[in-house]
Formats: sequence, C-alpha cells, structure tokens
Amino acid sequence: MIDIQLLKEICEVAGAPGFEQRIRELVVREVRPLVDKITVDAMGNIYAIKRGKERKKVMIAAHMDEISFIVTHIDDEGFIRFHTLGGFDPKTLTSQRVIIHGKEDIYGVMGCKPIHIMSPAERTKPLPITEYFIDTGMKKEEVQAIVSIGDPITRDRDLVEMGNCVTCKSIDNRVSVYILIETLKALQDKEVPYDVYGVFTVQEEVGLRGAISAAHAINPDFGFGLDVTIAFDVPAAQPHEYVTKLGGGTAIKIMDGSTICDYRMVKYLKKIATENDIKWQPEILPAGGTDTAGIQRYGKNGAITGAISIPLRHIHQTIELAHKQDIADSIQLLTTALENIDNNNWAFENIDLEGGSGDLGF
Repeated sequence: MIDIQLLKEICEVAGAPGFEQRIRELVVREVRPLVDKITVDAMGNIYAIKRGKERKKVMIAAHMDEISFIVTHIDDEGFIRFHTLGGFDPKTLTSQRVIIHGKEDIYGVMGCKPIHIMSPAERTKPLPITEYFIDTGMKKEEVQAIVSIGDPITRDRDLVEMGNCVTCKSIDNRVSVYILIETLKALQDKEVPYDVYGVFTVQEEVGLRGAISAAHAINPDFGFGLDVTIAFDVPAAQPHEYVTKLGGGTAIKIMDGSTICDYRMVKYLKKIATENDIKWQPEILPAGGTDTAGIQRYGKNGAITGAISIPLRHIHQTIELAHKQDIADSIQLLTTALENIDNNNWAFENIDLEGGSGDLGF
C-alpha cells in the first residue's frame, strides 16, 4: 500500500527548523529523477518543477522541518539547557532521548526534578520547559568539545508499524513529504495540465517562513497545502472534538486558525474524491495553521488555495500515529486533483468581468 522503508527514512532523519540539511539531501535524492527541474532557494526550500501543457502554476507545499530544540547553555556540570523550536507540551519531555547535532551527533536524555522530591503543589501541574535539561553523561569539557550554543537538537525515535498504522516522531510533517514525493512519482510519466511546483518548505513550525518566501517567488494560480491535522477520536473525547477520525480517509480542509480555504477548491476536492471513490472527511481545525496560509496570502496575485490533511493522533507529542489508508488516500486525492485541475470552472458565480476573473489587467 505504501513504501514503509522510504517513509521510515523520511521520518527518522533529523531536520530542525533552520537546520533542514539532512532531510533536504534526502528529498533532492528522491525527486531529482521525477521532475523537469529542481532548485533550492536561499532559505533552503526545494522546488521540484514538472512542466505542464499551459503555463499556469500549481504550488504544493509540504514542510520538511520538525518540532525540535536548540542549545542555549552548557552549565558547569555539563548539563545542556535548550529552547524549543516549535510548539511542545512540556509533560511529554520527561526522560526522552534526544540527539544533539554538534560537531558529531551525541545522545542525551531530557531530565527534570524527580517526582520523589517534588512538593505536593509541584506534583499537581506539569513543569515548565525552563525546568528541563539534557544529560549527556559527559563532563562539561567533553560536552564543550562537541557541542556549541546554537546547535540543533532532535528527538530519537524509530518508525514502528502498529496494526494498520505507523508511529514515529515527526510524522508531522514528514508524512506529507512522503506523500508529495509519491505524488510526483505517480505523475512522472503523465502529462499534467499546468506547471506543478512541488515545494518542500523550511521553517513551517516557527511561522510558515519557507512557504511565505516560496509563494512570493512562484506567484501560483492554485495552491495545495499538505500537512497533518488532529485526530482526537480517543477515549473521553466527544464527537464534536474529533476534528478528524483516524482511518476515516484523507481530510479536506475547510478552515484552520490561519486560513479559510477557497470554497471553489474545497468543492473541487470533494468532487474529485467522490467521483474517484476516495474516502475523505471534512476538516475544521479551530486553532493552528499550515503552509496553506502562506500559499494563499503571499503570492503577488493571491491563489485559489485549499489543503489536503492527514489525520494524526498524538500530534506534537513524542510519538505520533497515522493510518496507512489515510496516507494512501491522500496520495490518490492529490494526484487526481493535479491531473484534472483544468477541467474545473474556477470563475466566481454570477460575475462577468471584462478581462476575466483573476486577470488583473492593470
């Protein structure tokens, strides 16, 4: 159904925001044979470009970075203090193994005050991130010979299959990197209507930074964000809190905290899914955002933009969990949508403008 070995490699490789070197190298290796042109911009975004019959542009964004940390201090005993890169729930950090990427990679364990010596008040609430440290088992001089202030830190977790699901760190958003690569493979020997810009973006977890720059450079006519979303279909959750359900199919985004998707794109994706028997579910995410917002807002002319989302349990936790069929459905929906995008009427209803809707004609 899906290429587990490739997904495993993509999820396990390190790529903190601003330090995406290793995942970028992997992506370039995979997409180079699949497209007409590949380039990397000054920020580190990868543009994998497949030429279409017409020069209209479709941008798909999948961010390469993962929630991570950065070294801020090494104390006299060799313990490392850190700052977060992206959003973390502190209660997930205790005793987690991490990798500090200094002159060489070294392992560390995140520690905090043991529960045995916490006060009753401390036991009732999670410790703030500022109370955590990283223990490498090394003395200060040994640590300083390898680690410097500003070195990135990522989590150490292997991808494991559990039933019909996969679990790993950084499924957010490496599963979308995988989906975009697999979509480009599916389109390799096919003719597409418009130029496809598969953009593997940087620094999404700290503010959609790569997507903003890429959208401004491309100025796309159409856009697809590709990212995970919450699946909160777990014990004690009420149905209205689910957002999506694991195994419920790929999710078609209607809105999130940073984007109201273009209703024409939402309608188009629903139509494609229904006509091609692709299992799907609607997504309304009350808070949080994705590269979809960068595509929609930062092209010079704006873009008709929507998003395909992959349901994910335990999002921004130490280990995240996705369903294999949801992943496969997402690949099929994106591929089919790109193949047929010229067959849809994208005009606004009941508006007749000289020059045509979307043509600024200044």
